[in-house]
Amino acid sequence: MPFPTLNTYLAHLSDPDRPASSVWLDSAGRAQGKYFNCTITSAFQPIRALGSSRIVAYEGLARSASAGDAGLSLWKLLDHAASDDESIELDRLCRMLHAINFFRQDEAGHSDLYLNVHDRLLSAVSSNHGHAFKRILDALDLPVGRIVLQLPATTPQQGWLLNYVADNYRRNGFRLALNAASVVQAQAMVAEQRPHAIKLDARYLSGGVSLEPLLEAARAAGVRLIFKRVETAPAIATAEAVADLPLYAQGFFLDQPQASLVTEAAFAA
Repeated sequence: MPFPTLNTYLAHLSDPDRPASSVWLDSAGRAQGKYFNCTITSAFQPIRALGSSRIVAYEGLARSASAGDAGLSLWKLLDHAASDDESIELDRLCRMLHAINFFRQDEAGHSDLYLNVHDRLLSAVSSNHGHAFKRILDALDLPVGRIVLQLPATTPQQGWLLNYVADNYRRNGFRLALNAASVVQAQAMVAEQRPHAIKLDARYLSGGVSLEPLLEAARAAGVRLIFKRVETAPAIATAEAVADLPLYAQGFFLDQPQASLVTEAAFAA
């Protein structure tokens, strides 16, 4: 493991004589945490370059703890959190668990880690978004530069809020990925926010909407386009034929989320 401070912290978590805390390791070495009566851990889904099996990043996903990789998605917990403070606490716990479970694995290599920011968090945090998470990463000596914070889709009326939050995250050293609700919104985001990446639903690959203006804008701005929810082979074939711009994809057709980071060789097999 190339992160000695994290390694020391994991050894501390595995010490049976340490005081009880909100984070611990299971028998497989995975970090887990508790939110009310629910035990939470991490699963990871690769983001791959189209035209090859190359993994450029993984998205961290909150899952209920289970013996294997069959845990249930817990992101909806934030929708039902009783207060803004509790939603902030859960969001930060999930991000911490994902960072620990990602960087403890040698297979992480030089890949980036994409972490979701729930839409409730955009307005719940009073100021300086990302500062608390950056302090955790700094304490564990983990690279902020390999974290991409993934912001939710917003309405046009929330544009000011998106800009405010994005500016704060950037000031804390994070790169950003934005979820676009449409091709038109994605093109506007390229021009106005210039994020590291934009994620767009794969249905637009076959929806009769021209992607050329978006592709040209993304190419000019150096913005990475990621098609999410790729669930069929035709979607992959269509994406690969769209343009010579490097495109990226993520979805159940390519990979199921799991606790262990997969290898490109395993995908090819």
